[in-house]
Amino acid sequence: MTARMNRLPDNAENAQSSSRSSCPSLQDIHSINPAQLMARIESYEGREKKGISDVRRTFCLFVTFDLLFVTLLWIIELNVNGGIGTTLEKEVLQYDYHSSYFDIFLLAVFRFKVLILAYAMCRLRHWWAIAFTTAVTSAFLLAKVILSKLLSQGAFGYVLPIISFILAWIETWFLDFKVLPQEAEEENRLLLVQDASERAALIHPGVPSDGQFYSPPESAAGSDEESEEKQDREKPIV
Repeated sequence: MTARMNRLPDNAENAQSSSRSSCPSLQDIHSINPAQLMARIESYEGREKKGISDVRRTFCLFVTFDLLFVTLLWIIELNVNGGIGTTLEKEVLQYDYHSSYFDIFLLAVFRFKVLILAYAMCRLRHWWAIAFTTAVTSAFLLAKVILSKLLSQGAFGYVLPIISFILAWIETWFLDFKVLPQEAEEENRLLLVQDASERAALIHPGVPSDGQFYSPPESAAGSDEESEEKQDREKPIV
């Protein structure tokens, strides 16, 4: 019996300690500095006012690099194969699917327009646009390599399709694993900071402004003594 009686206080103490640990501590909430929270909120709002995040801007720059790099390779190919004017007329005006590189250049222009429109102008937060461009690029290049005669036309028959294929998949990886997760994390962090600032505002009321402070009008010196003298004078003399 005595052992059981000794166990009961121990169990009660353990239950109280566990309940205290499970409840959120007020010290943690009081330790929140409203000034720091407001500074963080202003920093996040400043990023939103920029219109586009830094990681999304990097993605758009890489998409632009994709177009410029493929265009540069295509111009080099035109110059190598007999001059820009002659080869350009042959590949554009006399277009042949089996031997022309002009369609690979148009494929880079297609990726650039769709991705910039979706992720820079419309600020899309979904992967469907880049999934569409990557699927079209991959299918077209595979068909081009299988059906055309590019592999028999020298080094550019290998370089242009491979470079276009690699750049399209790098863009997909960068958006799916860098841009979208980082922006979602920043948005969740902003919501947490705003929630914490609302709690801090309830716990720490704001400092009253100058208009809220007031002081009673100063009483004249010796006013109490003067009032007593008046009362004595008004008393009837017996």
